[in-house]
Amino acid sequence: MSIARQEVLKIAHLARLDLNDDEVESLARDLTTIVDYVRQLQAIDTRNVEPFSHAVDLNNVFRDDEPVESLSQDAALANAPARQGSFYRVPGVFDS
Repeated sequence: MSIARQEVLKIAHLARLDLNDDEVESLARDLTTIVDYVRQLQAIDTRNVEPFSHAVDLNNVFRDDEPVESLSQDAALANAPARQGSFYRVPGVFDS
């Protein structure tokens, strides 16, 4: 099946796209390829295929949310390039 120029222009209008002639022709070819591929997929017999929502099994990999002791202030600031007291020192972002 070939997507007609008028169909591409209608789709472009609905999508509020301003296309030149080369873009219209290119999109017509691309859309034709996509529609042909979908037709191929529709021809596949899937009667005995179990429906699924994901291509792979998903398992919750999160651990239980249990409180643990956090880093000490010194450990948290150990790799800071600059610090001022118990805070990170960063360059100012506002002009005075």
